[in-house]
Amino acid sequence: MNAALNICQAMHDAKSPPPVSESPQELARAEWLYNATEQMVRYGRDVKFQRRMCSPQGVKAEEFALAVDEYANKRLADCEVHTSALGWLLITTAYGKGDKVAVNELLGHSDHPFGKLGEIAESLLAPLADDALIAQAEDDEL
Repeated sequence: MNAALNICQAMHDAKSPPPVSESPQELARAEWLYNATEQMVRYGRDVKFQRRMCSPQGVKAEEFALAVDEYANKRLADCEVHTSALGWLLITTAYGKGDKVAVNELLGHSDHPFGKLGEIAESLLAPLADDALIAQAEDDEL
């Protein structure tokens, strides 16, 4: 019986994970989202684009800031922050020494490359990604 279990276990261990196939469209979408998120989070810039014969689209830095504000306020209201992080952030920022520990406490943990700010920015940008790629393709045709 142990031999049969060992063989089954060895066969299971030898299996490789299923191949991940991402289409060129999925790769382009992921790249656009990463770059647009970086533009908002690292540089505080608006993300905007325009398709032919359509109104401009995008997310303004102010909209991003408001979403971050709402997120942090919700965490505070839900008692998810157990330190005086907001107070320390305001105090240290007033003297030109922003406190990253306080920021991390207010925002919470994230595995996103740009942290929780990246998650928030991406949630605003993701619905626009497909139109942004179409706008890029239209620009490339010119």
